[in-house]
Amino acid sequence: MNPRVVLFDVDGTLADSNYLHVDAWTRAFERVGHPVDAWRVHRAIGMDGDRLVATLLPDADVDVRARATELHTELYRWASYRLRPLDGGRELVERVKNEGALVVLASSASSEELTLLRRALEVDDLLDGATTSASVDTAKPEPDIVTAALDLVGARAEDAVMIGDSTWDMRAATRAGVTALAVLSGGTGRDELIAAGAHSVYDDPRDLLEHLDETPIRALLGR
Repeated sequence: MNPRVVLFDVDGTLADSNYLHVDAWTRAFERVGHPVDAWRVHRAIGMDGDRLVATLLPDADVDVRARATELHTELYRWASYRLRPLDGGRELVERVKNEGALVVLASSASSEELTLLRRALEVDDLLDGATTSASVDTAKPEPDIVTAALDLVGARAEDAVMIGDSTWDMRAATRAGVTALAVLSGGTGRDELIAAGAHSVYDDPRDLLEHLDETPIRALLGR
């Protein structure tokens, strides 16, 4: 039997971290002399760091972009004591694991950031694998990170569901042929998530957990 897998984005999906990233990036951009409005930064959260910086600082040179990235890492690390799981995050992971799915974190966070997130989430005992920004050359919204996550456990796209919070997650999943579910806990609107490919949208992990039997995850696990 082919393995069944549920892929989870992490930032904004399992961890309440998106606005920590917004704060760290806006401070970093200000310090390198290229301030960016916070709402624009938030709109880019979900991209990998290199693409985010290139999008938000299109006229900055390589050194300025590199320094902004370094500052973001430092500021985010300093704020990491504020990381916390979103309501229902661990319970959702535990439920799908107990019902027979493999669990993979399909994240494009750096290795250092993912370590901080995993420490806050305390779900390592439930994981079958995890990706980072080092896993692929092109990040979301390209499908590579989703494909890499599937390859970790030898799963097919048709035997997977991905849960994320951003339009980048939805586009990456659907381009990889994976059914995508969305949560609003990252701050992106319902209509945008649906337009980007979400099958259905829930408030947060708790809401998705409470409606799990109405989602494609139930069909996946019932095979």
